[in-house]
Amino acid sequence: MAPNDRRKTVLITGCSPGGIGHALARAFHARGLRVFATARTTQQINDLSLVQGIETLPLVVDDDESILSCYAQVEQLTEARGLDYLVNNAGVSYIMPALDITLDEARKVFDVNVCAVMRLCQVFAPLLITARGTIVMMGSLAGVIPYVFGSVYNASKAALHAYANTLRVEMAPLGVKVVTVLTGGVKSNINAHVKRVLPRDSVYGALEDSFARRQVHSQQSAMPNEAFAESVVRQVLPGTGIGVWPWRWLPSRDARRRWIWEGSKSWVVYFLAGGYTWTGIFDWWMTRAFQLSRLKKGKTV
Repeated sequence: MAPNDRRKTVLITGCSPGGIGHALARAFHARGLRVFATARTTQQINDLSLVQGIETLPLVVDDDESILSCYAQVEQLTEARGLDYLVNNAGVSYIMPALDITLDEARKVFDVNVCAVMRLCQVFAPLLITARGTIVMMGSLAGVIPYVFGSVYNASKAALHAYANTLRVEMAPLGVKVVTVLTGGVKSNINAHVKRVLPRDSVYGALEDSFARRQVHSQQSAMPNEAFAESVVRQVLPGTGIGVWPWRWLPSRDARRRWIWEGSKSWVVYFLAGGYTWTGIFDWWMTRAFQLSRLKKGKTV
């Protein structure tokens, strides 16, 4: 990083072409941020470094050695000035009726979608605290509604939402914000790599056609990932999304930035699931009950 390079920095996981992370990398870069785009191998995202001028780093999110190596690289590249944004985008899907899942597959989903995120937040916390940065969690409507044949994935996203809500309260006194994106239908490759079939003895065998349709359902009428990324980045960056409905009338943009609902059908779920009732009252209550504000004063709790 050049001595006079004072750009805000963002690390994004899961930036393979055709996906949300890839689009987010370009959207953040277009707004003048210094982007560290990651994938399992940098060869997967050569187009970002060659065409877009974005810096690429290898990162296998469910491998601790890879996470620590990535942290060391980012710390060196930023000259320990801190990391302004950590975008936890990498994830895997698993479509299968709850009665037909395998526990090995379920563990893999939770390792990537939940445990890896926990470890990334833990490892990168020093850089985020230094920069008084922001953690962005890519959640899903699947963690809010009973999206059939997706019980494991749904549960992993619900767990991510709960983790993010608690992390937000715990990190606030340290100057770090946590934003959760409730993602609806967005064009991506999350289900493109595996075509699943029901087990022969599945009690859902008569629904084979419905099961096949479910595997591509999220991509029907899905929002283009470029438009999704532009909207999310606009709402994540301070001062760029304050006029977005329905938060334009709120006196504080922080109220808007706890949860972002974006993607196809996100507003339908927002209204029907009562997303408008989600407030920061529990944040305030827990902070007060356990005296987390003492951290702001530099006191030992």
